[in-house]
Amino acid sequence: MIRNIRISLFTVAVILMCIGVVMIYSSSSIYAWERYKDGFFFLKRHLVFMLIGAVLTFFFMSIDYHKLKYISRPLLIISIILLALVLIPGLGREVSGARRWFRFKFLSFQPSELASLAVIIYVADFISRKGNLIKTFLKGFAPPMCVLGLCAGLIVIQPDLGSTLALGVVVLVMLFVSGVRPVYIMSLILSSLPALYILIFHVAYRRARILAFLNPWVDPKGSGFQIIQSQLALGSGGLFGVGLGHSKQKLFYLPAAHTDFIFSIIGEELGLLGTIGVIVLFIVFIQQGIKIIKNTPDKFGYFLALGLVTMIAFRAIVNIGVSCGVLPTKGLPLPFISYGGSSFIFDMISVGILVNIARTGEYP
Repeated sequence: MIRNIRISLFTVAVILMCIGVVMIYSSSSIYAWERYKDGFFFLKRHLVFMLIGAVLTFFFMSIDYHKLKYISRPLLIISIILLALVLIPGLGREVSGARRWFRFKFLSFQPSELASLAVIIYVADFISRKGNLIKTFLKGFAPPMCVLGLCAGLIVIQPDLGSTLALGVVVLVMLFVSGVRPVYIMSLILSSLPALYILIFHVAYRRARILAFLNPWVDPKGSGFQIIQSQLALGSGGLFGVGLGHSKQKLFYLPAAHTDFIFSIIGEELGLLGTIGVIVLFIVFIQQGIKIIKNTPDKFGYFLALGLVTMIAFRAIVNIGVSCGVLPTKGLPLPFISYGGSSFIFDMISVGILVNIARTGEYP
């Protein structure tokens, strides 16, 4: 039974990645030719990311995942150092006012992705070691909150509020399931609301995104442009789509067509059936992930799997919600499908770890 779950989860992930390869080329080829004189520019880079991810995936599938407990703290410290270094001009690469990447020739690395994985591993290890002490404030709740606060603060400065919220949601879900008192979590959420309000409504572009979400037609050529073009793409696809490669919105109308809004291009070219198919695949992936969590016999593996599945599920829900216009715009890629470099690689690593964890739940 567990073997079938493991195979199903891996197979679904591979199918989603194959869809991603096709849609990245379809949505980016004209833009790539216009900017780089190479229609395969983004596809070739994505295939390099896929190769790197495949090597790392099989590595994490082959090792004893319990060894991750012993590197959780060093990995966390390295992640925090990298999050600080990326903010230094000359070291971190700045794109559109955000300093989130290290650039190595044709490859980019986003340390917030490593930090997210490191925090999930650390919190899973912390919960597995603390036992009933996890229910106390000073020894159970405060330490992971300090780690989360430090990492989240460095990520917000980049600025990247979307990744910060995603990591915060994942950690709080892990702590809630572990038995942390709900009053601690609710107190943290309520006390964070003023800071969240300031981060959103006192920053011009974030405030514009919220206002555009509420009514994109107030500024159809400005802040509302991306949402409107995304909805036009989804609406023009109809039931069966306009055909693979025949999207009109990717012709310099829809920004980030091969990254944050690739789901909209899927809807335009493959129609409602295509988008439903992708959603069903994510539902199956999450279902198989939950089965792996339920069948994991040790506490570390249980919470590590919970964190990884929650992160992938949250990103998928937010990305699809943003593309459909039911959530405010956030820069979170669609797992396994979007062109995303380091985010795509860490999605693949997550699959490798989940498959590895599933092996421990396999009984004769």
